[in-house]
Amino acid sequence: MIRRASARPARFVTFEGIDGSGKSTQARRLAEALRADGAHVVLTREPGGSPGAEEIRTLLLTGDPARWSAETEILLFTAARRDHMEKTIRPALAAGRTVISDRFADSTRVYQGATRGDLRAVVDRLHETMIGQEPDLTFVIDMDPADALSRGLARRSGEDRFEEFGLGFQETLRHGFLALARAHADRCVVIDGGRPEAEVAAEVAAIARGRRVANDG
Repeated sequence: MIRRASARPARFVTFEGIDGSGKSTQARRLAEALRADGAHVVLTREPGGSPGAEEIRTLLLTGDPARWSAETEILLFTAARRDHMEKTIRPALAAGRTVISDRFADSTRVYQGATRGDLRAVVDRLHETMIGQEPDLTFVIDMDPADALSRGLARRSGEDRFEEFGLGFQETLRHGFLALARAHADRCVVIDGGRPEAEVAAEVAAIARGRRVANDG
């Protein structure tokens, strides 16, 4: 597979992947690397990233797995994302900063749109109407779902609602993210997250800095 990055550094970068894949760690490490280069970086996350969105995060990521229907989740995620855009992402981009987000709209496309019913069209319509922004560059951190699930549950973060859907759900998510990356190859790069953390971080940083990377895998 050939993986290419834009010739110019991206200003809005997102990390996607199944629960426990290491995307949060890699988002943090990229922020540190770009700051060391002298960039002004805003590191944020979804759901969350603004006071209102953080309140919605608690509703979404805690409690019984069956707490919300997929349709209700879509509305809650969209509400959180709208507040995140208004309060954090757009102001930072307007100020010339680089924004790195641990998850964005692609997670809703996969988690609610593709894996919990045929709701992708609903997700896309809401995104177009209420959000209207895509990242410049998206890293999909890919790894074995069993390993990722074990890692995610071991954290005991209290935000385990989606992990508690089980391994089958995580396997479905993985297929969903890989399909999304193929469909949006102009901005998505699939990264093998099963390697040592530093090795993954070095590849991510090279791509984010605008270098061309080739992989025959």
